[in-house]
This record gives sequence, C-alpha cells and structure tokens, in this order.
Amino acid sequence: MKQKLYDLINKRAGLLQQAEAALGADNKSEYQSLMEQITNLNGEIQRVQDLLAEQDRQMLAAPGPTGSEAMDMIQERAAALQRGDDVTFTANEVRRALSNQTTLATGTIVQPNGAGAEIRDPVGNVVPSIVDRVRVVDMTGMGSFMEPYVITELDAKGGKVEETAGTARTASTDPTFGVAEIKPYELSVTSYVDRNIARLSPAVYYNKIFGMSMRALRRKLAELIVNGDDPGTPTFFGITNAKNKASANIFAEAALGAAIDVNTLDTLYFAYGSDEAMGAGARLLLTKASLKALGQLRGTNEKRRLLTITPDSTNPNSGTIVDGGLVLPYDLVKAVGDTKLLYGDPMNFEVGLFGDYTIRVDESVKAVERMYAILGDAFVGGNLVVDKGFVVGTIGG
Repeated sequence: MKQKLYDLINKRAGLLQQAEAALGADNKSEYQSLMEQITNLNGEIQRVQDLLAEQDRQMLAAPGPTGSEAMDMIQERAAALQRGDDVTFTANEVRRALSNQTTLATGTIVQPNGAGAEIRDPVGNVVPSIVDRVRVVDMTGMGSFMEPYVITELDAKGGKVEETAGTARTASTDPTFGVAEIKPYELSVTSYVDRNIARLSPAVYYNKIFGMSMRALRRKLAELIVNGDDPGTPTFFGITNAKNKASANIFAEAALGAAIDVNTLDTLYFAYGSDEAMGAGARLLLTKASLKALGQLRGTNEKRRLLTITPDSTNPNSGTIVDGGLVLPYDLVKAVGDTKLLYGDPMNFEVGLFGDYTIRVDESVKAVERMYAILGDAFVGGNLVVDKGFVVGTIGG
C-alpha cells in the first residue's frame, strides 16, 4: 500500500509539471485535462493516505514486545552487540522511538543480575524536542520522494451583473504548485561509553546502547532539520535552506533588526501564516542564549520583565513565552544559532527514513581510553512540505 501511495504521488508530481508547462504555453485544453487527472488522483491519494494514517496510528500506539518475547529479543540483540555484530532496527522501530522519547529512558526493562553498577548519563543529557514534533515517514525502498504542495490558490473574479451580462468573464488566476523532494542522505552517528558497561546485565546493557544510539540519532537529526547537511547544496534540506524542485525557497524570511528587542516576537508571529490567517500549531525554535536575551527585556518605566518565560516542568527543553495576551510555545535547539529565530509548525517538516538503522559496538576505536564506540548508520531525508511552513528570522543581518 505504501508503494502504491508513492507511485500515485510521483505520478501526480509529473502531471503537475506537465500542467505548469501547458499553462506556460497557453495550451488551455491540455492544462484543463491534466488538472482533471490531478483532481482524480487527489481523491485516490487521500483514500490511501487515510488508510495508511490509521495503520500508522495503530502501529505507533501498539506496545512493543513484552514479557518473555521482549527478553528473548533483548538477550539476542545484546549478545550480538557484545560480539561486535550489527544490530538493525526497522524504520518503524525508529519511528516509534522518535515519536515517544520516554522509550529511550534506561531502567524501564532492567532486570539486574548482580552484574555491576549503572553507567550514568551526564547531567542535562537532553536532546532537542523538535525531533518529536516533525512528521516522520517510512520511505523504505524509495530512491526519493516527491511531495507536491500549493503555493497560490485559485483566484475568483467578480463584477456587476449589468456590466458582465453578455460578456466574456475575466479569467481566474490559475493556482500554482511546488514539489518538495526528499532524498536519502547517509547519516552516521557515534557515541562513546566506558567499557564497564560490559559488566551490566544483558537487559541493562542493551537498553543503555539502544538509548545512547537513539539519542545520538535524534541530536544529529535536530541539526539536519534546522540546517540540512550542506548550506549551499543540501541533500537533506533543513528549515533554513528548504527548496523545491524549481530551487525556490519553501520557507519565509523576516528581518529582526540588529538585536533581540520588544518587537522580535511580534515580527515573527505576524510574518507566519497567510494574509487572512495567523497559522496554527506554530512553535518558536531558538537557542538558550536567545531565550535569555528575551527574558532580559525590561520596560522603560517600572523596569519589569516584559515577557514571562515558563519552562515545561516535565521537559526542560521546552516551555512557553507569554507576551501580553500572546502565548508562544518554544523549543531550545542549539543548531539554530544565536543570529536566528525560527517560527512555524514542526508538522510542516517531513523526515523520511529510507531503511533500517544499523548499530554496532566497536572496542578498538578508543581502546587506550578504555571506551567503547557505539556506531550507528542510517539513510534519512527531509524537507519542508508546506509553502512558507516556517519563518526564518535573522538578527543583525
């Protein structure tokens, strides 16, 4: 069914390009014929998407293996890791882990056997929450993925009855479309852990390796989601350099002045969305330094703080900023940098998983330091799939 969806979407993308060419050549009849085909495809695509969405919802909601089945899987994978063999996690296993950060916690399946002490993570070992909020799609087996989106909609015309009667009506402005491409990018992640991890029970050992490898993947994904893999010619398109097949920007831009000030949030807030809508589900992505600068803004008379910043008690990476009657949710993302603030709905960004996530443990990389290297490899892709799905605000630009 997923292959059918990919085929339909790629077919629609081809028809859209043909329709654009026909429109440019002023071939109205061919354009109308192609648009009718696209309309019919849209209905079929929607039906397949609805079915897959329900299947995905059931898959993500379903609990993983439990009891003896879970322990057998853990024992088998732990033994493979200790031998230095590759262990693969399917795209759906990775999706479940990315969509539910609590599955990465250690200790949830611990069954100590007197094998040793826990290997503790650093203080504040938090990965950016932006990874939890974007759309993650299994694209296993695809060479690339084309996601069409609307740039401008059909424009209606009007006129006085006494003036338009018996005359040719003014033609409506035709809609325009873009195609966002998601291509596979080879992602490698590396984490290090003290070799004392080998003294843990198999269950704890496996859970620790799994948690560290997934956190490393999430941290790297957070960087890619913001900036892509290459500022100039990316394979993985980030929010700040998202382009469609015609090399046009998918993101919007806003100049925020020389420094963060009382107008910064207003500028971002009103730059997002259409001329008639504010845009729903948006969040602010910024660094800790930028959040601090916002918190230090003071009034001119009473010198009170202008903004109320409230971190999420269950997730120190997120929170809300209250500016008068305006409430802006935020996520801290180091990759944004201190000269930018991003504002938009993370669901406008799509991450594709092109196959399994392979992990192995290598004892030779840092043998002198008595460290084990956890090496992970995956093929991922990403792009914005909604026109002006994010506003990229620049400070001092």
